[in-house]
Amino acid sequence: MSVSSIHAKSASRTGTAKSRGDRALQKGQQTKQLIVNAALGLAEQIGLEGLSIGALAELTRMSKSGVFAHFGSREELQISVVREYYQRFSDEVFFPAMQAPRGLPRVRTLFANWMKRVAVEIQSGCIFISGAVEFDDRPGPVRDALATSVQTWLNAMYRAILQARDEGHLVADADAQQMGFEIHGLILALHYEARFLKNPGAVERANTGFENILRCYTKPLAR
Repeated sequence: MSVSSIHAKSASRTGTAKSRGDRALQKGQQTKQLIVNAALGLAEQIGLEGLSIGALAELTRMSKSGVFAHFGSREELQISVVREYYQRFSDEVFFPAMQAPRGLPRVRTLFANWMKRVAVEIQSGCIFISGAVEFDDRPGPVRDALATSVQTWLNAMYRAILQARDEGHLVADADAQQMGFEIHGLILALHYEARFLKNPGAVERANTGFENILRCYTKPLAR
């Protein structure tokens, strides 16, 4: 057998092994994503603290060891859920708004997308809000993941407000931090009023509140 033939067979075996390894990796990633999806759905109902390897094993019809192998700990599972939730939030709220023109149109789009998300979360629950209640006084990686996700989003809203001021859509002395704080407050109040108190008209009041904020900070022509 020639040297070239030996090399060809060796390369073929290597390629086959690599292909099998790639398929196994892809299957492992798909299984992990399946577990995260199930965990997120469960966390929306019972909170991050309610998650357990056993509950997910039963929900996904896997063994406890099989679920554990993908995360290593309950804490890592919770963090994975937070990251998945934030990714979905960004995909639905933040990235579509980047298509809107800089300034007030983008601020309006961010808020409108946020309201669409809240309309769903009134029924399903919000990981950011329930997680804040569960982990507000509990230092650790899960709290850090939650706080970082929320702060990243609020920073994005703040940047959009600053851009609106730079574009001349807001009054020159507009307090961007205060404006962002008030908008965030509307969303938190909406969750409480609509989900907990079941008060009708909460969504309309939140939209009215947003328009009131704009009247305080925007120039007449920008409105």
